[in-house]
Amino acid sequence: MRPANPNSDMPALDDLEARTDAAWSNIRSARTHSVKERRLLEHSLGEFTSTDASLVVVGSLARHEFTPGSDVDWTLLLDGIAFAEHLKVAHSIRKKLDELKQKQPGREGVFGTIASSHDLVHRIGGQDDTNANTTLRILLLLESEAIGRSEAYERVMKNILFRYLNEDRGLWHGSGIYKVPRFLFNDVARYWRTMTVDFAYKQRNRQNEGFAIRNLKLRMSRKLLFLSGMVACFECHNSFGDADRRTNFYKLGHVQPLIDLLMGVLAKPPLEIISLGRYPSLDRESKQLFDAYDEFLGMLADETPSCNGMTIRDHLDQLPSEDLGSDDVASRGREISHRFRDAIANIFLNAETELGRMTIEFGVF
Repeated sequence: MRPANPNSDMPALDDLEARTDAAWSNIRSARTHSVKERRLLEHSLGEFTSTDASLVVVGSLARHEFTPGSDVDWTLLLDGIAFAEHLKVAHSIRKKLDELKQKQPGREGVFGTIASSHDLVHRIGGQDDTNANTTLRILLLLESEAIGRSEAYERVMKNILFRYLNEDRGLWHGSGIYKVPRFLFNDVARYWRTMTVDFAYKQRNRQNEGFAIRNLKLRMSRKLLFLSGMVACFECHNSFGDADRRTNFYKLGHVQPLIDLLMGVLAKPPLEIISLGRYPSLDRESKQLFDAYDEFLGMLADETPSCNGMTIRDHLDQLPSEDLGSDDVASRGREISHRFRDAIANIFLNAETELGRMTIEFGVF
């Protein structure tokens, strides 16, 4: 077994890689690329942040999966008095990213603009919780990092978690075996289902343009995001070790320590969260999962021109939907996603393990 790097930013993932004699070079390359990109943004954009305004990135950069061709999805998150100058700051950020030749989100979407903490904290559920609001809130929790000053970002994260945890009566007073925050978990699950429904909606509006690349990401990185949110929720049960310690903690009803616990878990990239270091008996299945994900990232990062002169990413983005069944690149992507899917089923839907039983109880019903 190869020794793991003691100074790693993803120690659980590196331990798993070492234990299973794997070689996830594409994951490692994406991590390195992400660190380099983040340093560039810190140097170039840190000046636009303050105690009340944090520049937040989500997507592949925040997941530490940045590859050539990846977008820089960002938002200027405000937690304080809103000033007219904030719009100028957002314009300056966009201009600077253009100068850095970064691929940015559109101006009319969820990202690339200003967001206020009020709706994120106070509108959870109900008709006022729009798709855009839900998307930003869940992505803040599951795949986000602050560039520059992080005070506003951290306050918003903690206040969102306070809402989910403090108002979850079953978590503190329920008699079930497992202590899992259903309010939070159900919103993570709702977002996953929303992504799948919105995928169909967007494809109809776009007349199947970009179907292959979007479908592959839905099967891989979007599914990974849901899994990491689920495992993070399970840590509210697992982190206490034995049942007596867990029972005594929840009897006290102290929310802040649980917020701190989840803040620590959610600060990790999704790949690190689902490395499942506490379940070494699942190493074989986990290796299958990460083998597939490594190959997926390799496809996105491959800049070698194909026979039509395009990279794999561009080829999939422009592939006509009627050619999906006969295209070798699309077929390879499907085969990778099937291995990923099967590994997930073997890990999370196995009723013989506690992880499987929690998944069935909370993730299915």
